Amino acid sequence: MTAFAALLRGVNIGKAKRVPMAELQALLGGLGYDRVSTLLNSGNAVFHAAKGAPAAHAAKIAGALSVEFGFDVPVVVKSLPDLRAIVRENSLAEAAPDHARLFTVFAQDGKALENLASLAGLLDPSERFLIGKHAAYLHCPGGLLASRAGEALMGRAGNAVTTRNWATVLKLCSRAGEGTP
Repeated sequence: MTAFAALLRGVNIGKAKRVPMAELQALLGGLGYDRVSTLLNSGNAVFHAAKGAPAAHAAKIAGALSVEFGFDVPVVVKSLPDLRAIVRENSLAEAAPDHARLFTVFAQDGKALENLASLAGLLDPSERFLIGKHAAYLHCPGGLLASRAGEALMGRAGNAVTTRNWATVLKLCSRAGEGTP
């Protein structure tokens, strides 16, 4: 069994697109996934599956969410090896002591990451942005909502991606790795 993390974009923000985590957990279990758990209330789940590529799981979960809740939810799925690679490649982590202000940008494919290159022009002098092989990383010492690059990620520029703070990324990686050799 392989561990995966499912990251839902844009749920449970305000009153629109509400996906209760207990219902997400039940939905994933109903899709045949094992050892399903959720993290926080922002659309994070860890599950195990015997087979399947992350992109196939993302499509399956997105389809089930659309049927169950009546709205589309972009879903990114990463395997435990993907998560570990994302943690290893983040060279911004050491210089960002506040993990709540360091963000990881997840995409299902590398092309969506490449499309974020224009965000570099929106950075203020205190911010750092890095596009890696597995994810992109944005350090916003003033917070995501005060950042022009962060604002772009929350809007149109970020439609094909989803963002989590570094503390959440580390928790997801740890939870996915529990009980995995």
